[in-house]
Amino acid sequence: MAILVTPQTKIIIQGITGDFGGRHAGLSLDYGTQVVAGVTPGKGGKFFEYKDQKVPVFNSVAEAKKATGATVSAIFVPPPYAADAILECVDAGLDLVVAITEGIPIKDMVRVKRAMQGKPTRVIGPNCPGVVTPGAGKDSTGGCRIGIAPGYIHKKGHVGVVSRSGTLTYEAVYQLTTRGIGQTTSVGIGGDPVNGSSHLDIIKMFNEDRDTRGIIMIGEIGGTAEVEAARWIKENCKKPVAGFIAGATAPAGRRMGHAGAIIGGAEDTAAAKIAVLKECGIEVAATPSDMADALIRAAKAKKVKLS
Repeated sequence: MAILVTPQTKIIIQGITGDFGGRHAGLSLDYGTQVVAGVTPGKGGKFFEYKDQKVPVFNSVAEAKKATGATVSAIFVPPPYAADAILECVDAGLDLVVAITEGIPIKDMVRVKRAMQGKPTRVIGPNCPGVVTPGAGKDSTGGCRIGIAPGYIHKKGHVGVVSRSGTLTYEAVYQLTTRGIGQTTSVGIGGDPVNGSSHLDIIKMFNEDRDTRGIIMIGEIGGTAEVEAARWIKENCKKPVAGFIAGATAPAGRRMGHAGAIIGGAEDTAAAKIAVLKECGIEVAATPSDMADALIRAAKAKKVKLS
């Protein structure tokens, strides 16, 4: 039915008492997400009040998990403290952490990755828009929205979306929805050079999900993650896949918004990645406006119904 989260998933929000975290906690509650707890050290025993709902606030993730049975946390914690907030979730044994925070120092994320080796917790992000599994209600409400992505552009359906770019995630989802094609889950993995989950990690989940019939993979210049995913898709994935690589006009050495979007070698360029995607049988969108149509072309070639 979806990957990572479902409408029944219970969510903690770390930083719920802050302006940014609180605002998006409210939007997630409006969407129907099971936000069951907040965590702000020193504010345990208080409540996050939103409309007619009251979400209990705890001092620690371990306390919140024990009291509510939550399995996922969203991180809206300032950058200097975000790495420790992630590790608190790992120590508490949560299934998933979605780190929205932008600007976490690279050395902190290296420390997190090392500490997580062998642990069952998965991290999405940091510096990402989050995860959305659409529901069946009006404007896809009744689903699970974790992070900052606009829920109303989604539609329940059969396409998985994975992207390094937040805005391009929204663009792909909106294009699909306006064409009557819904999504199983959309996942923004973030644009930092050290992140918790790669394109390939998410592609493997979509490939195993019986309800996901097609996939859109959105990448950009810098690194080799898209190339690794494309080569795995060629050997292992029978589902139609469309791709888009941002940064085709970026000069060598120029950082493009994301900390990870910087060309470091010949294989980091958009042209090189596009060539590999095409070689691996992935339908490549020439422009951002062509992403949904590229998947429709790929699905037609494989005689797969997307809706």
